[in-house]
Amino acid sequence: MGPLKGMKIVEIGSIGPGPFCAQMLADMGADIIRIDRKTPAPILQDTKYEVLHRNRRSVMVDLKKPAGVQTVLKLIAQSEALIEGFRPGVMERLGLGPDICFDKNPGLVYGRMTGWGQDGPLAQAAGHDINYISLSGALHAMGSAGGKPAVPLNLVGDFGGGGMFLAFGIMCGVYEARTSGQGQVVDASMVEGAAALSGMFYGMFAGGMQNNKRGTNLLDGGAHFYDTYETADGKWISIGSIEPQFYALLLKHAGLEDEELKNQMAMDRWPDWKEKMTTVFKTKTRDQWCEIMECTDVCFAPVLSFDEVKDHPQNQSRQSFIEVEGVLQPAPAPRFSRTQPEMRYPPPKKGEHNEEALKEWGFHSDEIDALISSDVI
Repeated sequence: MGPLKGMKIVEIGSIGPGPFCAQMLADMGADIIRIDRKTPAPILQDTKYEVLHRNRRSVMVDLKKPAGVQTVLKLIAQSEALIEGFRPGVMERLGLGPDICFDKNPGLVYGRMTGWGQDGPLAQAAGHDINYISLSGALHAMGSAGGKPAVPLNLVGDFGGGGMFLAFGIMCGVYEARTSGQGQVVDASMVEGAAALSGMFYGMFAGGMQNNKRGTNLLDGGAHFYDTYETADGKWISIGSIEPQFYALLLKHAGLEDEELKNQMAMDRWPDWKEKMTTVFKTKTRDQWCEIMECTDVCFAPVLSFDEVKDHPQNQSRQSFIEVEGVLQPAPAPRFSRTQPEMRYPPPKKGEHNEEALKEWGFHSDEIDALISSDVI
């Protein structure tokens, strides 16, 4: 069981970063009840594909009924934290806002996940990852030289700048509440989380080591020694030979003996040298380059697809990927030497644990029967 064993959390069902925050904490052993509403259909019709919902139980509650709200408040009264991902004001209108919850549980850490934040001129506007990272400065910096900002997977805003920051904020809040006895609201904004992830680049920009011309800088694909290259079989490899000693190994293993290439940081020559690298890497297959460069200090890796990762020896040796009900997915991370996280539940069907979870959290059988008969759960 993971290091958060014994921690109780209520998650109000949402999409994207909220569930990812809950997954991270559940993977670490927290006992999380996900409150699913009765109306919306799941994004994926077969719940086994909802990887973000794993390791916790689902209770389906009609929050439009007062008895449904009271049911959730009874769970919140026993919890150290709550996770919600609605627009500002929605939880208040449901009767589950911070003030009401703090009356039931003064030590509650109330985690709120939004794109823009709980206030400000955009607080009530809809948006998605691409919009939030646009406002953080991160999206402007991504893309090829002379091209438009590249659309990344929603890793930077939703998951890195969103769910991870909310999980971090909740754990900070719980740590403090265990001493003070007082809860508080954690206001996690994806704009601010993505900006925080970009902090190093803000420093580089201020120091003249990063410019606004995307695709021309050290870490955005501008450098010939920090980029991806196509191989003879149409696959791809990644090179990250930043340090001089690693760059020297890159030139050696790639068979590039031009004396001028040794002047690694001659930025005006990077486009020309990238062309040379492109030509060289197309002379061999990806596997052939792996034989030459893997397990060296070149800073090299093959670019693997989702269906290839499980077969790589590094991933196999650490069992970095697992199958749950036939669905390949990342194993819980990070790892702990004593309290290793484990898979406890596959992604649940909505309401799958109505009776089981409520009983474990102190509801009597007659209470549960009444909730069922009145169609609250």
